[in-house]
Amino acid sequence: MSANSIKPIVLNTEIIARSRLFRIEALDLRFSNGVETRYERIVGSARGGVLIVAMPDPKHVFLVREYAAGTDRYELGFPKGRIEGDESEIAAGERELMEEVGFGAHRLDYLGAVSLAPGYITHMTHLVLARDLYPARQEGDEPEDIEVIRWPLSDLDQLLAREDFSEARSIAALFLVRERLAKESA
Repeated sequence: MSANSIKPIVLNTEIIARSRLFRIEALDLRFSNGVETRYERIVGSARGGVLIVAMPDPKHVFLVREYAAGTDRYELGFPKGRIEGDESEIAAGERELMEEVGFGAHRLDYLGAVSLAPGYITHMTHLVLARDLYPARQEGDEPEDIEVIRWPLSDLDQLLAREDFSEARSIAALFLVRERLAKESA
């Protein structure tokens, strides 16, 4: 194992800021070469979140358009939300699908997890592919109705070119689903 593979020793952890959703931690670290430094990280929910690629049929996906405070505009992406309590990633995915899109799924496949910016954010997003959908609505916590858009998979280039489809998690999920579907049809 090279020296660069040895994790640094955490000397101290301190919460330096806190909000309703996040906290910022400072970590004093000692690396294997003896260098000591301070890193900061944003810590979100312990369980992370879930993002759902819902397919109403083999040629389409459901997207949602909702306000994104980070970009201060309405963004197009896949339904997503926080994993609550002791929910599994699959159960959280189906709940969010019902809340945001108004469908449940008979088939839910876990695709894996992605990080946003592992250098300073602890949050992981678990990706779920939902197929064989059926109408089912649950009350959500969104402040306004979410617009649901049925998008043809044949128009992925158009989707990727849109200014309002900028979320990296949605783009990564789209590529993972495309690969999964290609392997299934091979």
